[in-house]
Amino acid sequence: MRKKITRYLAGKKFVQKIMESPADLSEFKEHPTPRLIAGLALMVLSFIMGWPAVAALSVLAVWFKEPLIAVIGCPTTYALSYVVFIIGAWMARAPHYLGTLARYTLQSFLKKIL
Repeated sequence: MRKKITRYLAGKKFVQKIMESPADLSEFKEHPTPRLIAGLALMVLSFIMGWPAVAALSVLAVWFKEPLIAVIGCPTTYALSYVVFIIGAWMARAPHYLGTLARYTLQSFLKKIL
């Protein structure tokens, strides 16, 4: 069964392309740019402002006996934290770095099984 899977994968063009051009992880060794630092800071800020704000608004809704505080405020703050996270991920070039890391991981896996 393993030999069949190996033969099948070896015949695929994307596998051949990955094996011919190795992934370069040197960009992870470079000093972080201000844009990367700002993006990561925004991503951390989104976590800090997301769930604690939802918890605080829920407590306030119970405290003041006004459920609309939680009904309106919680989804709004959560959506805002999501937008901040997406902007931070874009600034930090997360899709680029994740693509490079995924390519390296797939290449390492394929080297072991082929």
